[in-house]
Amino acid sequence: MLKLVSWNVNGIRACVGKGFEESFRRLDADVFCIQESKMQEGQLKLELPGYTQTWNYAKRKGYSGTAIFTKQEPRSVVLGMGLEQHDQEGRLITLDMGDYFMVTVYVPNSQSELRRLDYRMEWEDDFREYVSELKKEKPVIICGDMNVAHKEIDLKNPDSNHMNPGFTDQEREKMTELLEAGFTDTFRYLYPDLADAYSWWSYRMKARERNVGWRIDYFLVSSELDDRIRGAKIHSDILGSDHCPVELDIEL
Repeated sequence: MLKLVSWNVNGIRACVGKGFEESFRRLDADVFCIQESKMQEGQLKLELPGYTQTWNYAKRKGYSGTAIFTKQEPRSVVLGMGLEQHDQEGRLITLDMGDYFMVTVYVPNSQSELRRLDYRMEWEDDFREYVSELKKEKPVIICGDMNVAHKEIDLKNPDSNHMNPGFTDQEREKMTELLEAGFTDTFRYLYPDLADAYSWWSYRMKARERNVGWRIDYFLVSSELDDRIRGAKIHSDILGSDHCPVELDIEL
């Protein structure tokens, strides 16, 4: 059984000051992915005994960035998707783990007034093509902050948020297209009707205390792995970021 965890830490240096290492040890994952590290190489020395660390930094300081920590050493590492227009922000890491590809992703936010929505649509198409190519070789596990609540059940206030960043018709349709390309949303596979299960809450209006949130952090797997899915969890009790860790347990 593999235990995989993904967490948008919203700044790893800040998160370390809020108990990241303690949460990391407690979760004891085989693979632990983070998004929005917001750091450059050399700004933090993270001591994680027993783990191989793979980092992808954004060119811009204090922005975006991803990392994967693995107990098993990966066979190979790819940073980005090989397209210059998408590979400046440290948003994507792919590890060849032998039996499967492990992909962590921090999908671009469409931003206020949807000023980055057109770019987001371009990213989505290129990302879907990238992981579809990987899938031809062997199964793929994708995790990360995908910056979209796919269905109305995936956020507290769908009506008032319609066409806001993360809940536009266009973004939701791109997630549908990704799933239709042969991927499974593991949490919804196990819990198709479970409401009030969120992974991100605004810092405003005591949203987390009131559980007014969004589920925008995912584990997706190649659909041929569906019968290997053993568990999916959202660790809403773990603090340190405006997101919480999400987990996939899978038999590979």
